[in-house]
This record gives sequence, structure tokens and C-alpha cells, in this order.
Amino acid sequence: MVLMFTDTASAARIKDLSSIKGVRTNQLIGFGLVIGLAGTGDSATNVFFSIQALFNMLKKMGVTIPSGEVDSLKFKNVATVMVTAELPSFARQGDRIDVTVSSVGDSKSLQGGTLLMTPLKGPDSNTYGVAQGPLSIGGFEVAGGGAGTQKNHLTVGRVVNGALVEKELPHEFNAKGELVFALKKTDFTTARRISQAINNELKDQSAFVIDGRTIKVEVPKFYINNTSELISRIEKLDVEPDIVARVIVDERTGTVVMGENVRISTVAVAHGALFIQIKGEPAAADAPPPVAEPEAVNPVRTPVPAEEGEDKLLVMNKGASLGDIVNGLNAIGVTPRDLIAILQSIKAAGALHADLDII
Repeated sequence: MVLMFTDTASAARIKDLSSIKGVRTNQLIGFGLVIGLAGTGDSATNVFFSIQALFNMLKKMGVTIPSGEVDSLKFKNVATVMVTAELPSFARQGDRIDVTVSSVGDSKSLQGGTLLMTPLKGPDSNTYGVAQGPLSIGGFEVAGGGAGTQKNHLTVGRVVNGALVEKELPHEFNAKGELVFALKKTDFTTARRISQAINNELKDQSAFVIDGRTIKVEVPKFYINNTSELISRIEKLDVEPDIVARVIVDERTGTVVMGENVRISTVAVAHGALFIQIKGEPAAADAPPPVAEPEAVNPVRTPVPAEEGEDKLLVMNKGASLGDIVNGLNAIGVTPRDLIAILQSIKAAGALHADLDII
């Protein structure tokens, strides 16, 4: 059994805890053809639209094919594909982005293929980019003599810098009068700390908590038409996020991960031949108070005796914490399955003040 603790006393930047409303990527998609395959393309008998797509492309290139001959066309070195990409925030015309190419038909491999010019469209059906170039699939397939080998996936590849941005998304970011920061995880305490950090930095009451996931910042007059510089000043501020008390137990590996805020109350547990008793006692009157945050002060000293059979007895003199219990149980050889059952029982009794997640 491995026990791991997470420390909540570490600060993180605001840019790592939140995102800015309106600053995001956009999905693009297109339908195209990959040529130059070594006989591993779509089969004409099973993928009829592959021939139709190739016929339409040749027609646009000025190649005339009699309509009666379309069904007899067979191209084993052509594959139909879907091309996907993400248009970054504030992308400019002429920028290049990566694209992912995935086979649509029954092509066996896209190795060595070249993607023909493919328009990339957004949800509004407008074309924002054009993709073209040689594929890189990072794999191969070798067969012969009744045996073969394959490395990685052969029907999905990438074209690095293969798409050219043709149309920009309109925006007036610097003209914004207010900014909205959205937390990646809902937490009212963290949202309040972020707003306080922003107000302390700007020496003004510009940041307000809207809810547990949203902070609104009014742009000061000094930063009107220069919102980007304001964001650069705010996003590097350090804030200590508040973490929910949670215990994660992985039954497969016997790993227990818990946060610093996990607390346990007075409880007694009997599990088979194992008996655990957690009992609070008043601390000595002359003992100096511990130096800690108010919520972390524990005025009760809790010995945790645990025994199994007649020859195993363990007594702990530390303060009450789930970590002491888990370490004590490890010392007397409790299995991960028994530990999980004990933690579930403590949680069901209401003595474990944390979320218990078993994965």
C-alpha cells in the first residue's frame, strides 16, 4: 500500500487556474483525398463515394471522363479522408496550423500518401483554411511469407503546418470594457482569492466574484484600448487554490492519495480480527498552540491503537489524521482491499470528512 499526500499550500498562477472568456480555439473540418498510396487505398467495390470524389476532382481539373465509364474506374492508390484542425485564437491570414487526416473508407494504410488541397470549414460553413501536403503517420507495416509486423496506427496521420489560414475571425479584444475569467474548477474560495489578488495588484476594486466559477474584471481607464497588457499583468499573479478534501483509492495498485484538508472524527472500527479505535483526549494545558492556519489547528491529541489477533498492537501518539491511520494499518500488514473496506465504513459512519473516490 502506497500513501501519498497532496499539499494545498502551493500557489498557482491565475493563467493556470482560469481561462478568459472569448479566448479559445475553433474546430475546422474538411473532406479530401489522399493520393500516392502503394495499393492500400479504398476499394472501388466497397467505397463508391471514393470514385465519385475522384471523378469530381478530375472534372474540376479539366479531365473529361465519359459518364458510362465512371463505375469502371479503379484507383487503389487513392483514399478518402476527413481532415480536422483547430484554428487558434487570434490566428492571422497566412498562419500555418497542423491538421489530422483520418481515413473514411476501407483504406489499409495512408503511409506515403499526399493530401490534396482540402478546404477547411467551420460550424458556419465558411472556409477558414486550406490543407495540403505529405502525411506523416509515424508507423509502418511489413508483410511477407505468411507473416508480418505493424507499428502504430496506419489509417490516421498528420500534416505538420499543412493548413494555411485564409480567413480571420473578427474580434476587437483590446476594446473590451470588462474581462471575464472562468475557473477551470468551480470553487468559491478560490474565486474570492483571485479577485482579491487582482484588486491588490491594481490598487482598486475592479474584480468581482460573479459565482464559484466566474470573476468579472472592469478594465481601468488606464488600460482602455490596451486590454492585452492588463491581462499580461493579471495572469502572472500567484494565488493559492483551495482544494476540496478528497481521498482517492486505487484498488488495482493499492495507492491512496489524500489532501491536507482530510479530517477524521472519533470512531471505532472492527474489521475481522482487526480492531481500530480513534479516541480524542484534551491536549496538555501547558502545551504551546501549534502555528498554523485557523482551520488547520487541532486542539485534540488522538492516540490511534490498532491490534490484530493477539500479537500485533500498534499505538500512535500523533494528532488525529487519516494519514496516521493508513500508515498504522500498513505497519500491521493490512491489505489494500481491507483498507478500502475500512475507509468506506468510516465514510458511511460520517467520521471521514472528505470525499472518498475509489477508482
